[in-house]
Amino acid sequence: MTVACVSWDDPAFRASPEPTTDAVRPTVENAGEPDDELLRRIGENDELAFRTLVERHVDRAFALALRILENRADADDVVQDSLLKVWTHRHRWECGRAKFSTWLYRVVTNRCIDLRRRPRNEDVEAVGEVADGAPDAVTAMHRSEVSELLDAAMNRLPDQQRIAIILSYHETMSNAEIADVMDTTVSAVESLLKRARQQLRKLLRRSEPDIRQALTDD
Repeated sequence: MTVACVSWDDPAFRASPEPTTDAVRPTVENAGEPDDELLRRIGENDELAFRTLVERHVDRAFALALRILENRADADDVVQDSLLKVWTHRHRWECGRAKFSTWLYRVVTNRCIDLRRRPRNEDVEAVGEVADGAPDAVTAMHRSEVSELLDAAMNRLPDQQRIAIILSYHETMSNAEIADVMDTTVSAVESLLKRARQQLRKLLRRSEPDIRQALTDD
């Protein structure tokens, strides 16, 4: 995933004014500006401020989307759409009303959940290549099997529990931050995390023989 995930040729950018297609890197002057100041400038059609905001947040937004969707192409689409929304709705942002990163995580999370709930065919390209017979390839295969068991357990959690676990353990957010992203209360987040941990323990306990077998050298 690169910071160039946003397509400047997208029709969404063809509103007045249209950003140029030449990549513009943040300058020393604007690189440390607060998000609210960048958003204020974006509201005044400042393309450089928009590109700076994108580069600041795109990697973490993509990492979150990828953990939820487990598909790079879908994660790219979700993040691109979410960031394009910043530009297309640039005149509507109210500074001080919400933290930008919280808003972005909320939009990305909701779009990922919507995408997961749509029926879809198995992506053939997502299937890994068959490993060769080298010892490190076998070890990698065993680790992959364990990872797949853990992912399978995570995927069996209800969406809200799964999102709470991802935000807590992978994004290292506090319960208060998770509550802001999920638009709920801290006590509700605590309940989600508790139920998710309990369910994961049950699911992984059933998989213990498979995990031990996968980790046993031939």
